[in-house]
Amino acid sequence: MRVAFVSLTTAHDGDDWYARRMRAVAERLVARGHDVTICCTQWWDGDHPAFDFEGVTYRRVTAEPAPQAFVAKLPFVLNSVRPDIVHVATNPHLAVPAARVTGRLRRIPVVAEWWAQPDDETTTSWHRRWAARSPGRVLVPSRTVGTAVRECGADADDVEVVPDSVDMAAIRSASVDQRADVVYARPLDDHANVEEFLLALAELRQLEWRAAVIGDGPARPDAERTARDLRIADRVEFLGALDPADQVPILKGAHVFAQTATWEPFATNLLRALACGCVGVVEYQADSAAHELVEEEPRGALVTSPRELADEIVDAAEMERWTVNEAYAPYDHDAVLDRYVDCYERAIDDYGFF
Repeated sequence: MRVAFVSLTTAHDGDDWYARRMRAVAERLVARGHDVTICCTQWWDGDHPAFDFEGVTYRRVTAEPAPQAFVAKLPFVLNSVRPDIVHVATNPHLAVPAARVTGRLRRIPVVAEWWAQPDDETTTSWHRRWAARSPGRVLVPSRTVGTAVRECGADADDVEVVPDSVDMAAIRSASVDQRADVVYARPLDDHANVEEFLLALAELRQLEWRAAVIGDGPARPDAERTARDLRIADRVEFLGALDPADQVPILKGAHVFAQTATWEPFATNLLRALACGCVGVVEYQADSAAHELVEEEPRGALVTSPRELADEIVDAAEMERWTVNEAYAPYDHDAVLDRYVDCYERAIDDYGFF
């Protein structure tokens, strides 16, 4: 199958959640024998229009991240790629109807991956509505994002949830690092809300525990200051940003994972912790999909305040410690990739009827 991804940015020039997801899916498709091209802003050196990396062909749409020029040139680039299916990220939103133009001319199905951004004031509402209504299918990582897409005008039957994934084989074989009982993991940005986690720990200062904060970013100095102000800094280790492979042993050794971020289209770090056997405690946030992973999970809880979070940490002590939770095997990389491939195949088959 020839798959063309479309995105203004990639994981090579940005570190957002969706860019990393697109790269991972593209490289896993290549490993299965599919032909994958990513149409994007040029991130490689030189004047050549395409560049191969890890088996994926990156094709230049524009040399600079200029959304209007990107949308205008995209149909011509897609026409030269001649894919069997186009998988377009809603970044920018107008890339979706632009890809749809090529799809109609060449009879190629188009699926969109909804690229949710927090506090997005740069895109007008009609851009979002056009993006939601243009593709044959809209892929979302969670029901929460799916609700937002339907509110933009997408038909409910066209919205399909395809979650993020974790490497279950690596989790099963990883060692156990018991440096922390309670863990928080996420980039420490404006949406991290790590102070709620620290406030919950401060409620438990009379108990014996060790905590770790995994992640880095502009909110880290304030978080470290908060830990000092709460007089728990000697029991909270700030580990900085860690790759998944380095996170897993710490998560396997921990007992509780706390999720307090105010914005998450999909809580990948929480998923990884749950697969590592952690008890997941999620503070409900209106713009976060994290609660979806623990709503029906016996080793999980949903809270609304630091006090409730502290209580659940205490209650978790009564639960058996695990290092792997096989209930999350359906979130393995291969299993989720199967869902992408199945979606592509259905889209191609359905398109043949029209």
